Amino acid sequence: MELTKELRWCDATNCAITVCDAQGIILYMNDKAKETFAKHGDLIGHNLFDCHSAASQEKIKEMLATGHSNAYTIEKQGVKKMIYQTPWRVDGKICGMVEISMVIPNEIPHYVRS
Repeated sequence: MELTKELRWCDATNCAITVCDAQGIILYMNDKAKETFAKHGDLIGHNLFDCHSAASQEKIKEMLATGHSNAYTIEKQGVKKMIYQTPWRVDGKICGMVEISMVIPNEIPHYVRS
């Protein structure tokens, strides 16, 4: 996936961003995502289904089929993260999925706005 210079902002953000196509082939990882998964080598061109559990694979397939998004938090080695996964589209057709992972504080404010 070739990004224009204007879209390279995602390389300089403090969130890990990974993009795959509709078959699960990783098309793009920003610098933070590459750093996060460095021990696995260059994952671009690899299928993300190969590194996910059966339950996760089913969730991803469901999102790609229905267009629904998925959000959850994890904690690993004392670091809490928010994971947001959502399909991306071209002309309304689901073409793959984007995952954004960001470190969040253990306690986070929640606001109800009207």
